[in-house]
Amino acid sequence: MIDKQAPSTSTNIGVLRVGMAMWSHEKWRECLYSGPRDQWLADYAKVFSTVEGNTTFYALPKIASVRNWSQAVGEAFRFTFKLPQSITHQAQLRHTQGLLSEFFSTMAPVAEQTSIWMIQLPKQFGPQQLPDLETFLNQLPSDRTFGVEVRHPQFFAKGAAEQQLNRLLMAQKVERIMMDTRAVFAALPTTAAVIEAHAKKPHIPVHVLESGQTPVIRFIAHPQMSANDQFFQPWLAKLSKWLSNGLNPHLFIHTPDNTLAPQFAVYLYQQLADFCQNQKNFSLPSLELPELPGSQQIGIF
Repeated sequence: MIDKQAPSTSTNIGVLRVGMAMWSHEKWRECLYSGPRDQWLADYAKVFSTVEGNTTFYALPKIASVRNWSQAVGEAFRFTFKLPQSITHQAQLRHTQGLLSEFFSTMAPVAEQTSIWMIQLPKQFGPQQLPDLETFLNQLPSDRTFGVEVRHPQFFAKGAAEQQLNRLLMAQKVERIMMDTRAVFAALPTTAAVIEAHAKKPHIPVHVLESGQTPVIRFIAHPQMSANDQFFQPWLAKLSKWLSNGLNPHLFIHTPDNTLAPQFAVYLYQQLADFCQNQKNFSLPSLELPELPGSQQIGIF
């Protein structure tokens, strides 16, 4: 469990938030949930400090549900939510003032508990549409933090298009969400979960950009836990540096089917905690899964 009150050795150390791609997963009954389904978010938030709110990408939730989400978590927990695909994929950011207004009105109960609003753009959203992105960003509330995830190949080619994108995000202090899929694409496609991940996840290089105070990493893991070490190792120095500089990074851990994502998150977080203690001389709060009746150690190394 994250001890959210645990002091660090320096008052300048930023806050690291760790979470996963969802808070509700049937397979997590054995390792995370102690109560019925309507308490799963509360159980999740007792261990992890953030979550990817993907549900808003697919449909606008009922405001009663949003109120329940707000009441289920503690003061230190922070959501992230994706803007609806009606805005990012269907309208591709054009003429969306009405949709934006409806979305933020619905999400008002969790506005103060949301650290990042994610703008996931489709693969076909390319350099020619950067003016649309700039216009869209200028319409967003100035008191909220946003992150943009791009997937068009030109934004990873280190050319003029990527430079233009990065300059725009830095000028707006909008995060460039960093997706790391190297580990999952290093896995052999021998299971249905890995085959599906290879089909759905973008096979793109990792480009790191610090454009605001809240860097976001989405790490898509190899299904064998220890196979992730070589891919996660470069993030240890980067994350510890961000924390030392007072930034507040968010780290989201995915696995091909997310069944063991909680265990993977704890495992990778412990590597970071050890690195920070040994190299940077500051301590991170503990992160542990609860000991539930009937829980058992799963061989995943």
